[in-house]
Amino acid sequence: MQLHEYTSFDGLGLSQLVRDGAVSAAELHDAAVRACTAVNPHINAVVELWPADFTHIDHTAPFAGVPFLIKDVAVTMAGKRSEAGSRLGAGHVAALDSHLMTQFRQAGLITFGRTSTPEMAFATTTEPVLYGATRNPWNVALSAGGSSGGAAAAVAAGIVPLAHATDAAGSIRVPAASTGLFGLKPSRGRVSNGPAMDEIFSGLGVQLGVSRTVRDSAALLDCVQGVLPGEPYVTAAPGHSWLSQVSVAPGKLRIAVQRAACNGTHPVPAIDAALDTTVRLLESLGHHVEEVSPALGVSWEAFVQANASIWCANLVPWIDALAQESGRAVSLDTLEAATLACYRHGKTVSAVDFVAALDVRNTVTRQAGALFGQYDVLLTPTMADVPWQLGRYGEKEEKLDGVGWTARLFEHSPYTPLANVAGLPAMSVPLGMSNDGLPIGMQFMAGYANDGILLRLAGQLERAAPWVQKRPPVWAGKVSACHEGG
Repeated sequence: MQLHEYTSFDGLGLSQLVRDGAVSAAELHDAAVRACTAVNPHINAVVELWPADFTHIDHTAPFAGVPFLIKDVAVTMAGKRSEAGSRLGAGHVAALDSHLMTQFRQAGLITFGRTSTPEMAFATTTEPVLYGATRNPWNVALSAGGSSGGAAAAVAAGIVPLAHATDAAGSIRVPAASTGLFGLKPSRGRVSNGPAMDEIFSGLGVQLGVSRTVRDSAALLDCVQGVLPGEPYVTAAPGHSWLSQVSVAPGKLRIAVQRAACNGTHPVPAIDAALDTTVRLLESLGHHVEEVSPALGVSWEAFVQANASIWCANLVPWIDALAQESGRAVSLDTLEAATLACYRHGKTVSAVDFVAALDVRNTVTRQAGALFGQYDVLLTPTMADVPWQLGRYGEKEEKLDGVGWTARLFEHSPYTPLANVAGLPAMSVPLGMSNDGLPIGMQFMAGYANDGILLRLAGQLERAAPWVQKRPPVWAGKVSACHEGG
């Protein structure tokens, strides 16, 4: 299978080829490895490949035989390294499959490697010391976003049609926006984090993936939703498939538009113009759209402080466990300066501080609930700015404490954390392009458990303003057979 053929299909399309007997899973795997060999040296998205296992492929599974990559954090695959992007965790091998990994296998996905993450997934860029910066396929001098930047760069460059991703403050949506992909953060409680974890960052984090088409993300959610005994809570599955919703008209929606972020940041002109274009598109599709200035219910400073308390306190036992398992000391020799600062801040968070942070989470969640009593969807830019130059995000990080690093993260992506704190579904849809050829994502958020509204709207937008044929300069499908070596 030539790479221009392989990259022309999404995941469901490749799986249909396998079911039809037009191509084998081994042939798809070979194409994915060739794609990785061709483009990964330019983008540094994939940190490890391993032999694929074709012995138990269920050809009736939705993604039968489709090549897949997992992020180097949160999900674990038995016998494979899981290092959390950190020198402290370097060489750590997972003892067992996490529940989500089992579901990936049952979906028919053939996992053959892992993608880069910032250390402990604690940044919205992907520039870890352990493996070096992941570069954006649209411009290799720029960030691919984070923390699922490796996953997004790999999908955007055509290595795989979809890849595992996580999101605790925007880590699916930020890289999706940065690289021209669709990224859905599902509602809290839809996807298991077990058995090693009940929650990620006390409920702020969820897992799913990034993809080039809406239907691939919808079908992936069908495959991995549902939880096993012992979960802390469950968000019940609907009486229909998520995939079916992509082709269903959403009806006339009440859409609120937020232009300035809750910290007062205004989008740069290119993104502001893309927001205006999106509003006109929505109105042409029959939706009621009006601009609003929603409140968090707390000050921005209190919002950042609460998130810093939750994030940093959760880091402490995670880092301590890695240190104990590896036999390495927690220091600047094993942790980046920002991570170490967050670890140290986490050790100062008292039980009372943590409960106060959870109270802020409740206030913000109730405020968001009131907003979605008035509107079906909230539209914002996914990001206030186009992708940054590599190196900019970490400037003078050694001077920041844990609260300061959290503030930097939230200042970089001020529109995304609300959905994590409130547990809401949200998606980034690649609806714009800057004049210099960079993708621009628009974020759509809905009320708790209303993931279906977003998928119906996403399907409508994909049909009205298709993006799948927009290819970055670093694209595996451009590699000719002679340049592959045959």
